[in-house]
Amino acid sequence: MINRDTPLRFIKGVGEATANKLLRLGLTTAEDMAMLFPRRYEYRGEIVPLADAVGNEPCATVLTVCSAPTLRHGGKGISYVKVNACDESGTATLTFFNQPWMEKSLVSGRKFRVWGRVERYGYTFQITAPVLEPYSEDLPDVLPVYPLTKGLTQQLLRRLAQEVKPVIDEIENPLPEEIYEKHSVMGRKEAVCALHFPQSREQVEKARRALAFEELLLFQLSLRRVRGSLNRGVAIPMGYKDTGIGKFFKALPFSLTDAQERVIKEIFGDLCRDVPMCRMVQGDVGSGKTVIAAAAMLFAVKNSLQCAMMAPTEILANQHYTTLGNLFADFGVELALLTGSTSAKEKKRIKAGLADGSITAVVGTNAIIQKDVIYKNLGLVITDEQHRFGVLQRAALADKSKGTTPHSLVMSATPIPRSLSLILYGDMDVSVIDKLPPGRQVIETRLVGEDKRGAVYDFLSKQIEKGRQAYIICPLVEDSEGEADDKKSVESYKALFAKALPHVKALCLHGRMKGKEKDAVMQAFEQGEASVLISTTVVEVGVNVPNATVMLIENAECFGLSQLHQLRGRVGRGEHKSFCILLTEKASERLQVLCETTDGFRIAEADLAQRGPGDFFGARQSGESVFVHASNADIPLIEETRKLAEELEKQSLMPLENAIYGYMNALGSDNIFN
Repeated sequence: MINRDTPLRFIKGVGEATANKLLRLGLTTAEDMAMLFPRRYEYRGEIVPLADAVGNEPCATVLTVCSAPTLRHGGKGISYVKVNACDESGTATLTFFNQPWMEKSLVSGRKFRVWGRVERYGYTFQITAPVLEPYSEDLPDVLPVYPLTKGLTQQLLRRLAQEVKPVIDEIENPLPEEIYEKHSVMGRKEAVCALHFPQSREQVEKARRALAFEELLLFQLSLRRVRGSLNRGVAIPMGYKDTGIGKFFKALPFSLTDAQERVIKEIFGDLCRDVPMCRMVQGDVGSGKTVIAAAAMLFAVKNSLQCAMMAPTEILANQHYTTLGNLFADFGVELALLTGSTSAKEKKRIKAGLADGSITAVVGTNAIIQKDVIYKNLGLVITDEQHRFGVLQRAALADKSKGTTPHSLVMSATPIPRSLSLILYGDMDVSVIDKLPPGRQVIETRLVGEDKRGAVYDFLSKQIEKGRQAYIICPLVEDSEGEADDKKSVESYKALFAKALPHVKALCLHGRMKGKEKDAVMQAFEQGEASVLISTTVVEVGVNVPNATVMLIENAECFGLSQLHQLRGRVGRGEHKSFCILLTEKASERLQVLCETTDGFRIAEADLAQRGPGDFFGARQSGESVFVHASNADIPLIEETRKLAEELEKQSLMPLENAIYGYMNALGSDNIFN
């Protein structure tokens, strides 16, 4: 009998080789497979007449073979079978590559359900590489499409889903039954079953909505639980007396914008109270958040308190350390850098300095929240890139203060629409830097089709000849079979690029590399050891290479507008004119927004309207998303669960304790809570 802990390699038809491939998707047990949800669905039961089927998306038609098939052979061992098939509205030519056996199956008069993309050429239709099923009334109407990796097929994963059905049948509801009934949502078992074995489009949407509701509610309850502990306590109030903070602003080599001055006043006002500050600063790419963080840190130091700034990567921590070191050079701040790469001797010195108070400010990764790092009088905690850190990580840093609660400042480079910000950060004060510093370069953005690839490479080559560098972003780490065949991957792209521009040295970077390996590649690129960095979206935040002037994004249609805007912000950071090239086979009005504006908040509003709030929940490199089901949830659903969380918080949460704990625990160590 299969149970939740049954290894997949012991399930019928799964050998060791297949088990290793499944492991690449993070699947080892029957429970893992039960919780692997389809990424999309093929609604093959929605039959469309051939004449109405023309469009960008695949669809289902029912066609009858109306001619004898032909088998031909092309160059390089390629064979193809062609046949005409028709319905009452027209005739289409079906083409199959490297499937010579199809010739015997395509008997004149035989009826098939055909799934594929229909193209029209004058009065004729064409369907290339369609999926054929002998027509019958018993064919499934909806087929789930699972994420794949090389060597796996949809047929295998669909069969495995059937095999682990006993595990799905044992799923229990984490919330009290009355919540499901009152809000008219499916229970978890029913919803999971519907996603794996759907009967209709309506059922899929109801199931997704039910799991999104459950997920959002547990998220809201968990967030309130942890933030409540962060906001309790008393802070040490600061003051302006004898700080000389005005000299810092006068010494800056640039003038602050009105927006920066306003945000600094809001922060200083908070720091002068005995109520712990809990403020998030939002700013677009290049809006000048670092100088605001520096001013807050200096204000704390001049009030005889220590401050700590936590960054999500060693690369970003190093950059902040260099920038802050220059800003603090003449102001008596003893600044230290503490990361995983810091030598044992230096770590010992820094820890001693933090414990005795001789080091007044520290910048680092989560190394600064380890148990053996003790602070004498920590008064201010700053976390950079909020969506890369969890509430519990910030809570761990806040707990380093003895007897008082340090003020907390969160810096976010992801512009969030006000409507969503009020829901997700309703219990935080939010400051917005809504104006860019003067002189900030406008990055020229172009949307180009696949037919212009040669011209793009020529342009890239000319930029490199001038001594510049470039990023090339791919949506995948490795090649995938099936629906992802047309998407570029980092692993295969390097060979393609080497063939196109053999004289250009390129490095590769992606999220599956180990931390030290990623840092080494990024450092080499920063130091100019390579002209091109081929990467996934791991360079989305925090990377600063002033010499990089080109951001080329492959399969741009695969990314959200806000994510594309963040990627674009990696260039234009130096003195040279910079460019962002969106290369796509499916040009759309959606992407045109990026060519029309560089206003991150306007782009974020457009993204929210087009895609829903999923991107703002942290959907990033595979495996790092906070939400599984709420990626397409709408604002009303988020608002509904927020209000319900408020009501439940006023009541006893004892019946929900296990659900909240289980949700937080299931997210793992790299999520918003841990």
